[in-house]
Amino acid sequence: MNVATGKFLLDLLAFTLAAILAYVLRLAEPLGVVEASVPVSSVLLYAVIGLPIKWLALRHFRVSRHIWRYVTFEDLSQLAYTTGVVTLVLLLLTPVLRLWLFVPWSIPLLEGVLALAMLSGLRLLVRWRLGRRRRRLSTHAQAPDRVLIAGAGDAGRLMAAELRRSPEKGMEPVGFIDDSADKTGMMLVGLPVLGPLSHLQDAAQETGATLLVIAMPTAGGQVIREYVNAARAAGLQTRTIPGLYELMGGQVTTEQLRKVSVEDLLRRDPVEVDQGNISDYLTGQTVLVTGAGGSIGSELVRQLARFNPARLVLVGRGENSIFAIEQEMRREWPGIQLHALIADVRQPARLEFIFETYRPGVVFHAAAHKHVPLMEAAPSEAVHNNILGTRNVAELCLKYGVARLVNVSTDKAVNPTSVMGASKRVAEMVIADAALRAAPGQAFVSVRFGNVLGSRGSVVPTFMAQIRLGGPLTITHPDMTRYFMTIPEASRLVLQAGGLASNGSVYLLDMGEPVKIADLARDVIRLSGAQDIEIVYSGMRPGEKLYEELLTSGEDVIPTRHSEIFSARLQQVPADQLAQLLTRLSEAAGHEDGPGIRALLHGAIHESQLQL
Repeated sequence: MNVATGKFLLDLLAFTLAAILAYVLRLAEPLGVVEASVPVSSVLLYAVIGLPIKWLALRHFRVSRHIWRYVTFEDLSQLAYTTGVVTLVLLLLTPVLRLWLFVPWSIPLLEGVLALAMLSGLRLLVRWRLGRRRRRLSTHAQAPDRVLIAGAGDAGRLMAAELRRSPEKGMEPVGFIDDSADKTGMMLVGLPVLGPLSHLQDAAQETGATLLVIAMPTAGGQVIREYVNAARAAGLQTRTIPGLYELMGGQVTTEQLRKVSVEDLLRRDPVEVDQGNISDYLTGQTVLVTGAGGSIGSELVRQLARFNPARLVLVGRGENSIFAIEQEMRREWPGIQLHALIADVRQPARLEFIFETYRPGVVFHAAAHKHVPLMEAAPSEAVHNNILGTRNVAELCLKYGVARLVNVSTDKAVNPTSVMGASKRVAEMVIADAALRAAPGQAFVSVRFGNVLGSRGSVVPTFMAQIRLGGPLTITHPDMTRYFMTIPEASRLVLQAGGLASNGSVYLLDMGEPVKIADLARDVIRLSGAQDIEIVYSGMRPGEKLYEELLTSGEDVIPTRHSEIFSARLQQVPADQLAQLLTRLSEAAGHEDGPGIRALLHGAIHESQLQL
């Protein structure tokens, strides 16, 4: 007999005993003696008659298949529903049974209450016993870390419950730290709220804590920084759960615990997105993403899945990265129709085959070369991929009636000093030109934002690699500043910008305050725990800017209905001049004429600061 069958029979036995106990309680005298006049046969027959009903209910609702050691409120709710259905059926049968059996009207109701209590009790007893056993084994193996949890809200409560259910993780929650004065001295899931952040050192000494878990997914970076600094001063290690943009499902588990990262210190207050607006243009659509294996492209794919598209078409040139995101999506979202295709946006014939085959209704164009120094050394690649590749995508979107095209651009397109930035600026012109030729109901837009933390080639992974080698950390200039966003945040705002859909617009994301790269480097060093890591300044590289801008001098900002997204009025070149520019750029790139490409880009972009 397997475990599932054993649990089923145990449930059936408890359910049957509930019927007999109901008679005992209903007919007992004040001293506990059952009325002798009650025929035992009626009791037994009632219990036997109820057996098939209970058997069918337990089989149909599958409540015996719950994993008892992890029983949840949802499991108990399903038990209540199951016993309620059985009680209702027995109540409906009672008038018939009363014709030839002794069945008081209260018996089915009493039986239902007792059955729920007994079935729930079985599960809670098993969970308690197994939990005690696991804690005992964990204690014998190694003394657990005593954990203070920062944040006595929903996330903190869930984390405390998870830690208690998972003693094998070696972490025992001992209390909460929360700045809400109303919570100090209160109890949450059996643990005390010990006071605000200023009380952290005293709380650590009082409880013997060695670890602080920051369970505040909606807190901004400055708050996280304060908790990290306070924990360091109190001699505590720190762990955190993801921010709200990463915690899309709302679930908090021990598997999500990780070290505090630079992304956490730069985390901004959560931005509210209009889910309905995004759903309106994505739900039920075939959505194609170019560059789907890249940092932004792959995160766009993850976010898109949450809005129930009819199918996702993942297009990318790198087979390993496309394979990786395909496998992840098939594992996490098995219900979504998925097509992973190797293709290069520079090859119009291959792209046309994909558009003709899959007929996308929405396209996110994230395929691009983004590394400034590499494009300085290979300007022809910037032209082929960033400009002509964008033209190929835009023309096919026009030909096949794509309703929404969102081009992912960059702040380096503004007053560009690099070939990469200039190529993305011309790509914006290509999208704007296509927008002028779009049919009613079509909307082609570009979205600009700054650096994305954690993306490939981002400064943070570079710093971490340098720390692993013992340093030094190299920065080009002590005053170098950049705008930063996390990948999930940037991706969600790109989806939101797509929902605004003012044809021909260039949208700007509110990037917050710029960050000094030198300050970022010091944060990375502190968080890594490394000692004596030197920071050296190597000098600015070709094409680099000391700071980034989001607007050219000739562009005006127009507010949109979303507070974090603005629209820029793009200065557009006439269609015939743009066509001539693209032809000449293609010819120069075909001949590997780097100086010619730079001269053409400089001449086409009035605010260009390219070095010739």
